[in-house]
Amino acid sequence: MTLRNRWRKTLSYCMLSLTGVCAVVAVSLLFLILGILVYNGWRSLDWNFFTKLPKPPGENGGGMVNAIVGSLEIVLLATMMGLPVGFMAGVYLSEFGGKTFGFLVRYMADLLNGVPSIVIGIFVWTVVVTRFHFSAIAGGVALALILIPITARSTEQFMSSVPQTLREGALALGASKWKTIATVVVPAAYRGIATGMILGVARISGETAPLLFTSLNNQFWGGGLTDQTASLPVMVYSHALSPYDDWHRQAWAAGLVLLLGVLLANVAARLILSRGIALQK
Repeated sequence: MTLRNRWRKTLSYCMLSLTGVCAVVAVSLLFLILGILVYNGWRSLDWNFFTKLPKPPGENGGGMVNAIVGSLEIVLLATMMGLPVGFMAGVYLSEFGGKTFGFLVRYMADLLNGVPSIVIGIFVWTVVVTRFHFSAIAGGVALALILIPITARSTEQFMSSVPQTLREGALALGASKWKTIATVVVPAAYRGIATGMILGVARISGETAPLLFTSLNNQFWGGGLTDQTASLPVMVYSHALSPYDDWHRQAWAAGLVLLLGVLLANVAARLILSRGIALQK
């Protein structure tokens, strides 16, 4: 073995070891965070957490049933507003987007993906809250603005992966452009599209900053979608900063519930995507 080959193998071994160490550190930190959250959150979960309203400051007990329901309402509103717009935008980018305008839309979507969520919250506060009121609808609008670019880019990606021959075959049989998209392209890519949508909804479910400026919070049941609404992320924030030990306990429990919800969404997305890959094979 020449000196040059020996040097190459030594360098390769060192880089492989370095990347392995970095991977172990990254995974270890993740498991450490998850372990602490599960340890503290699991001890704090009880039936009252899912069935009772929060107690006044300084009193022990109570739960966060209003925040659980409020989070579901806000995320559902964001889903109803954000997914259709993001899906149609993704279809346009994949099937109709030209070079100039398509590039501009993709660039703006990527830019919006990188905007801090607190900026989205301030924007919705200026446009919606100052004219109306803190409400679940305002919170849904803020989360929808985060969801739209995520859905648009993932939809475009999975639709663009559909072979061009499927489109050409449908067009050759006399199908129109829109009929080809609706009956051939979308069904071929729907598992990937659904995966992207589920991951997008999981992404917005844990957002806190936009809700601080839009839905705010409520220690009681809200008066409807147009009233201040409690949510789990905001309750975690407010309870974690409080001086009460019992509120700290409930913050850990709420964090664990959020984690489990995001975990279930990710597992569902992986199952849908893996089943689609298995069927293709």
